[in-house]
Order: sequence, then C-alpha cells, then structure tokens
Amino acid sequence: METFKDFSIIFVGLFLLICSALSLANAEVQQHQFVIQATPVKRLCKTHSSITVNGMFPGPTLEVKDGDTLEVKVINKARYNVTIHWHGIRQMRTGWADGPEFVTQCPIRPGGSYTYRFTIQGQVGTLWWHAHSSWLRATVYGALIIRPKEGESYPFPKPKRETPILLGEWWDANPIDVVREATRTGASPNISDAYTINGQPGDLYICSSKDTTIVPIDSGETNLLRVINAALNQPLFFTVANHKLTVVGADASYLKPFTTSVIMLGPGQTTDVLIRGDQAPAQYYMAARAYQSAQNAPFDNTTTTAILEYKSAPCPAKKGLAPKPIMPSLPAYNDTNTVTAFSRSFRSPQKVEVPTDIDESLFFTVGLGLNNCPPNFHKSRCQGPNGTRFTASMNNVSFVLPGNFSLLQAHQQGIPGVFTTDFPGTPPVIFDYTGNVSQSLFQPVTGTKLYKLKYGSRVQIVIQDTSIVTPENHPIHLHGYDFYIIAEGFGNFNPQKDTSKFNLVDPPLRNTVAVPVNGWAVIRFVADNPGVWLMHCHLDVHITWGLAMAFLVENGFGELQTLQAPPPDLPIC
Repeated sequence: METFKDFSIIFVGLFLLICSALSLANAEVQQHQFVIQATPVKRLCKTHSSITVNGMFPGPTLEVKDGDTLEVKVINKARYNVTIHWHGIRQMRTGWADGPEFVTQCPIRPGGSYTYRFTIQGQVGTLWWHAHSSWLRATVYGALIIRPKEGESYPFPKPKRETPILLGEWWDANPIDVVREATRTGASPNISDAYTINGQPGDLYICSSKDTTIVPIDSGETNLLRVINAALNQPLFFTVANHKLTVVGADASYLKPFTTSVIMLGPGQTTDVLIRGDQAPAQYYMAARAYQSAQNAPFDNTTTTAILEYKSAPCPAKKGLAPKPIMPSLPAYNDTNTVTAFSRSFRSPQKVEVPTDIDESLFFTVGLGLNNCPPNFHKSRCQGPNGTRFTASMNNVSFVLPGNFSLLQAHQQGIPGVFTTDFPGTPPVIFDYTGNVSQSLFQPVTGTKLYKLKYGSRVQIVIQDTSIVTPENHPIHLHGYDFYIIAEGFGNFNPQKDTSKFNLVDPPLRNTVAVPVNGWAVIRFVADNPGVWLMHCHLDVHITWGLAMAFLVENGFGELQTLQAPPPDLPIC
C-alpha cells in the first residue's frame, strides 16, 4: 500500500511538472521596438509636433498571453528625457523595468536607449503603458492586452470581437510647455481643450468629425470593450447610447459581472465591459466626459464621442442625409452618487484570500496644499490663491524626486543622502480631515521620504482625502502591486465604526483606487515584491505638486524573494 502511495505521489508530481513545463513551453518572448519621436499630429484644426511612439498616436497596442515575457527596446529620438511605465504589471523582482523616472531608473536621455524586460505572471485582462516622465504621457501611451494562457479561457462567453477604447486628453498646445508654465507660476495648469477616444476628439469638436473613431458591431454579437482612462488629469464617465454595459474585469483582474448604463474611470484605471448588439441596426454614440469632484476648480467640460456602428445599419440613399447617431445622456459632471453606486458594485468573482493579522496598519492623508510665496520669488511666480503656490502631499510630506540617482539604485547600491526612510505611517497632526481645516495645515514639508516594509508583511492602508484647498476624488496608484479595496466611505475614517464595513470575503483586486471625494478607502496587500515602489495620485497635476510617496520593500530569503540585479543597459543619470 505504501509503495502505491509513493508511486501516486511521484505520478502526481510528474504530472504537475509536465503541466507546468507545457505552460512554460507555450509562453513566448515577445520583442518590440519603441521609437520615441516628434511627429506632426493634427487635431482641432491645428498641427502640433507631438511626442509619439513609432509615429503613432495613441501608440501601438501590445498583445501578450499570461506567462509571456516582454522585451521592449525604447530608443529616444525626442528632445525630452523619457521613461515608459507598464501600468499594473506586477514586475515581480524586476523593479528595474517598472519605469517611473528617478524612482526605478534614471531617464532615457535624448539619443539614448533602454530595453525593458519583464514577465507577466498570473495577470489577465486590460492594462496599458505610458510615459512616466513630466507630462509626456499626454501623447505617449497605448493598450497592453493580456490574454489567458494557452488552453485557458475567459470566465464569460468568448466575445465575437474585442476593441480597446483609450480615453485621452488633448491640449491645443505642447503639454510639456503647459506643465512648465504652471511650475513657473505656481498656479494650476491650463485645462485641456478636448478629450479623445482612440486619439480622436469626435463629432462635437471643430475639424474632427471626418476622423471620428468607429467601433463595429453586428446584431446579436457580444463584444468586449477594453476601456482605459489614459487622460492626464480627469476622471471620466463613459457610456454608449441605448446599450447596457456588463462589467467583467478591471485593472487586469476579473470581477463578478454586473450591468450598468455608465462607468467611471479615474486616470490609470481600466474596465472591461461586454456590450451586446441588441438594438435596432443604426449608429450610436459612445461618449465620455468629466467627473469633476473638486469644487470651484476649472475643468474641461467638453464631450468626446466615437460611433458604435451596426454593420447592417441602413445606408443613406443620398450622401449627407444620414441620420445623426443617437446621443446618450451622461451623468452631471458632479454626480458623485452615480460614482459611489458604481464603485460599490465591484466584487471579486469568488471568495478571495484577503490578508488578515495585519503587520503594518498605515493611515495616509492625501490632498492639496498652498505654499507661501518664497521671499526671493517675484509675485508672477506665486499665482495660486492669495499669492501662494499650489502643492500637494501625503501625510503632510510633499514628495521630491531625486535628480542624481534613482531611488532603487540608491537603495541597491547603498548610496547615502538620496532618500530617508522616515515617511510617517500616520498623519503627524490629527485634525478634522474633511471639515474646516486651519490655514496652518496648508503648507506641507518637502522630502524624499520612503516607508520601509519587511518582505511578506501584511499591509493595510487607510487613504483619507482632506478638504485642504478642496476635497477631490483622487485615483491613487501603487506600483508593483495589486491590492484589495476592502471598504470606502465618506467623511473621516472612524476605526470604531467603519471596520464593520470591511469586505473580507470578495473585495475587488485593483492597482488604482479612486478615493472618494471628502472620504476614504481602505486597501490591503502582502509586501511580496522587493524593490522601491511609488504610490501616487494619477492626476498628473497632483504628482507634479508632490502627491506621492514610495515603499522600500526589503528582500526576503533566497533568490526568489530578492530583487534581480540591474540590467547592464540601465540608463545612468
């Protein structure tokens, strides 16, 4: 009997080994080349010299399978420094390929190149890539689609066709000039002039209708729309006239399907929705416009459209007589109730292993601030409210990126003086976060402060919005990790009362959490990926002002719990 047991153990072991070898055999190494270059791009009647990848705007869509390895050689032929971030990729032990400038690498200088190498492990769905240097991601971005491994399928009926829907933001100016001017004046940057769907503003803007994006569908088909909010500074509502959307995934994690007529994505977030061709064959507008939760702040209040076109839609007898596509109604720009109902519908498809027995219980405030005008500044450099300069912070620390080394390099090589590890785990001053805040708390300290985590520690973070200057919905993104969003709410987080709201059964897994305006969100993850990982607001105006921090996750034991050595072509500062 013992012999039989031994034999069956050996047989099962061999079977598992063969299965894993087969899945590895199906994994591919995909090689791509990204040339960063200035390209003439005409929008809103005007041609701009825009920074693009391979002359394309948006950039190329990368399609891979779970388990594949990507090698992307980035050649910088533009006049700006550049890096590329693979948004949402876990980058297990490959922090050198994560991409944020001066965090995991020095920038690729004009004329330089760098090859990003990383493996996709256990992720399926829609992610994206974008520049992570100044405001280049306004035009340097594209979809990153991860399909299931060979032999595996979606947990929903296979869609007839799949279409990436990239929501973007367009300035009738050079975006780099826009942010540089704001940095000079201390005021908020100029708002965008248009939103785009797959790079096109659509029929409601000047000089745009002949290039409006068309998305085909046929009667009876079920198609998958992979919606990505690639806008620089604006959460967006998205809807399709007369069609319901069934949400099946977000941030490359599956969800328990639910049906809605409108979705909201903060910058950085992705949402996979199924759409059914169940309406009369015709043309229907898809539309996106701002969700604006900050009060009295200027924003781009325009609407971008694309056309969902039934292949069997009747052709007009005469040109120019075609009926206009059907227009959907969108929520009001400040409709927080719709956003709340939407985000509270998110659940994982089944019970998940949420970290319990928390080792690190952290509380981070996020919000804006105002710096007094430095005595040596002319008043033209202090054009924020009442002669101040805008700033932003987490736990009252406004994050400053180093300039001579990347944080990961400084950590790995033990270079002193680049960062400190005294980022506060709780607010230095307790106050009524969402109430009337004293002006004395408007001016944060600056610093390059990291928070150290032991390998394998179980982490909980309460992320609390503040009403300093204005409350706002902040999309907070954590590099190198997915996390469970176990609760969210309004007002000040109250540990006595609010822990009862924690969903420890089937919370959604995300890489970017939209922290409610005047409210809070609670996330949990296990620190199982060594390296230096940026956590920041994905409204680029806020990261420019310092709404960021970084975790330093220490190595564990053995090779599989240790950051890999830096690649030989890592750019030097």
